[in-house]
Amino acid sequence: MDSFIQIDIYTSSQAIDGITGALAEYGITGFIIQDSADFEDFLADKNANWDYVDDELMGLKTVEPHITLYVHENAQGAETLAAIRGLVGGYKANNSDGYYGNIRIELANVKEEDWANNWKKYYKPFRVGKSLIIKPSWEDVEPKDGDRILEIDPASTFGTGQHHTTKMVMEMLEDIISGGERVLDLGCGSGILSIAALLLGAREVAICDIFENAVKTAAENIEKNKFTSFNAYCGNIIEDKALREKIGGGYDVICANIVADVIIAMSPLFEEFLNDGGKLMVSGVIDERVDEVTAALSENGWKVVNAKNEEGWNCILLEG
Repeated sequence: MDSFIQIDIYTSSQAIDGITGALAEYGITGFIIQDSADFEDFLADKNANWDYVDDELMGLKTVEPHITLYVHENAQGAETLAAIRGLVGGYKANNSDGYYGNIRIELANVKEEDWANNWKKYYKPFRVGKSLIIKPSWEDVEPKDGDRILEIDPASTFGTGQHHTTKMVMEMLEDIISGGERVLDLGCGSGILSIAALLLGAREVAICDIFENAVKTAAENIEKNKFTSFNAYCGNIIEDKALREKIGGGYDVICANIVADVIIAMSPLFEEFLNDGGKLMVSGVIDERVDEVTAALSENGWKVVNAKNEEGWNCILLEG
């Protein structure tokens, strides 16, 4: 029987629509919204004819606005929680005007630290593509000839390789990395894609994320895998020209495993990072947005040369 964890995201009434829209970008479409503003709307309805108000509606009168959703109590669920944490962390960092209220995440009936330990039992070594084996530090594996071991532990940052978006990028990297490439990992999360690229023969990588914790975690993970040939950057390349200049150009491959809206916003910028003949990989795109993303990239001179789809998620390889 499947076990689920309840996640409650507390915020303000005005922020709910934006947050649910962002959750949909992560493939999360089933949620429950409880909002005291709905009770106020009900009272203000002059055309309503009622003799009593049921307990459920009355319960909205004083409720703190929040979104409830459920994830499987397994490794995939932990990936989803990490993505939600990152999303909420971004809202917290941009909440100086209080638009998002007292935004926070709570797990119902379970301590987050307990779940963080309990779900480790689901995270076992697994193979990606022809040669990559992804493993946590507490598991031992016996590699065969040609196997490449990528060690990464679950953390609060998205990217243990369990999610389709991450796995598809690693599979594509295995096809296009031939040795000596410079790779730029935008929205690096845990750093898993950069580690995979280095294991496959890339000469060096650059990692970038808007979250300081992600950059720190990614750098630590790269070093744990015994690589030192990387540069780390924190910030928003869409808004920060100085950051783009610091990252520089001449890369052979860009990996952007993010969400549709961010990829679309970045689409005019990718070219400045790549050398002639460079390749762009975008992932994290749900089926409902794939045409919109490819159209934006096409408008900026990119041509699709390969694409993968798994359970509603898309990874696209493009050339300029």
